[in-house]
Amino acid sequence: MTSALLTDRYEITMVEAALRAGTAHRESVFEVFARRLPEGRRYGVVAGTGRFLEELARFRFEEPELQWLREAHIVDGPTLDWLADYRFSGDVRGYAEGDVYLPGSPLLVVESTFAEGVLLETLALSVLNYDSAVASAAARMVAAADGRPLAEMGSRRTGERSAVAAARAAYIAGFGATSNLEAGRTWGVPTMGTAAHAFTLLHDSEEDAFRAQVATLGPGTTLLVDTYDIPTAVRTAVEVAGTGLGAVRIDSGDLPSLVAQVRRQLDDLGATGTKITVTNDLDEHTIAALRAAPVDSYGVGTSVVSGSGHPAAGMVFKLVARRGDDGEWVSVSKASADKATVGGRKTPVRVIVDGVAQREVIRIGDDRLREGERSLLVPLVTGGVVDDRWTGAEGTRRAREHREAAVAELPPSALRLSRGEPVVPTTYE
Repeated sequence: MTSALLTDRYEITMVEAALRAGTAHRESVFEVFARRLPEGRRYGVVAGTGRFLEELARFRFEEPELQWLREAHIVDGPTLDWLADYRFSGDVRGYAEGDVYLPGSPLLVVESTFAEGVLLETLALSVLNYDSAVASAAARMVAAADGRPLAEMGSRRTGERSAVAAARAAYIAGFGATSNLEAGRTWGVPTMGTAAHAFTLLHDSEEDAFRAQVATLGPGTTLLVDTYDIPTAVRTAVEVAGTGLGAVRIDSGDLPSLVAQVRRQLDDLGATGTKITVTNDLDEHTIAALRAAPVDSYGVGTSVVSGSGHPAAGMVFKLVARRGDDGEWVSVSKASADKATVGGRKTPVRVIVDGVAQREVIRIGDDRLREGERSLLVPLVTGGVVDDRWTGAEGTRRAREHREAAVAELPPSALRLSRGEPVVPTTYE
C-alpha cells in the first residue's frame, strides 16, 4: 500500500510552484532535529527510523492517488506527471535507531533535489515524532525499573496503527514484551498476555475461572487476583495451580502495601517462586516509587503510548543548505523569533572519554572525525536504495541493542527522573 498521501497538501503545492519557477531540481539538504527536549527530560531516544525507511520504499503516486489529486484540483497536469514518476533517488543519513539524541542534533539528513526531499517532511516527522516520544518515555521507565522486566500493554489507549508503532518503540527502549500481536508479527517483538477481569466475571466463581485458565495455559500462567478480594484470590490461586504458580497480577489499589502483603502470603503458602506483576496506570514515577517493593515485573499502558505526557518529540524538518548556481553549497536558515535554525551541512559527533559521553559537537562544513569521538550519522538510503539492515524485525533488534549501548555511554545523572538540563551540552563548530 502506498504511503504517498500520508503527507500535507502544502508539500505538493510547493513542488508545483518550484517546478514552475525552475527551482524544483536544486540540490538541497534537509534535516530533522528537535529544538529542545520535553521539559525535565535529560535525553531522548531515536525511534521510528526503520518504520520511516519502509514507508519511504512505498512512497509512490499510483493511479488512484493521482486521480484523486486530479479530481480535487490539488495541482496542475505537469505536476501530476512529475508525481507519477516520483521515486526518491537521493541519500539519507541519520542517527542509528536507538541512539540517544539531544537538542539540535540532526537526527535525519535528507540530500536530494528540493522536490524529492520536501515531499518527505510529514512522513518523516509523523513517524519520528511519535516513535521517539514513546521510546524516550519508555527509556525512563526502564531506568526506573532498575532491571525488572516491563511489558507494553497500551494498545487500547491509542490508535490502532499507533499501537503497533508504540509497541515497537517501547521494545527498542528496553521493554521486554508487548500485548500487541501485530507488533509481534511485523516487528518480532515478543508478545505476552493471559486474561482480563472479564474472564473471571464470566465464570460462576473465581476458582472456576482460575481452573479454566490453568487447564489451558498451565500452572506457569499469571492469574489476575484483584477482581474481588485479593487475599482470597491469592489463596485460591495457589490451591488451584499449586506452589509452582507462575505469577499473580495486581491491577488496582495501594500497590506498595498490597505487593508486600501478597508477597508475604505467597511465601507463607509455600509459593516462594511465584512472581508478582503490577499494572494499574503506571508511569516512570510510580515505577520508581515501587523500587523497594517486592515487585517482579511491570505492565505499562497509557503512559508509555502517550509519551508519558509528551506525545510528540517536537522534531522539525528544515531546509539547511542548497546548491547555488555556481555549484557551491549555500547555507540557509530561519531567523524567526524562537524558531531560528542553524544552516549548513553538518556532521554531529559525540565526545567519549573513558567510555562516558562528555559533549555533543555539531560541525558545520567539516566531516573529519577526531580522536575520542563517535560519529553519529550512518547511511540509511544511498541513491534511493534503502539499507535493509535497518528495517524489519532484524532492524528492530539492532535498534534495541544500539539503544542499550548508547544509554550505557551516558553519565549516571542521565537516569535521574528529577528535572534537569540535557545530560551533556551541545556545541557548534
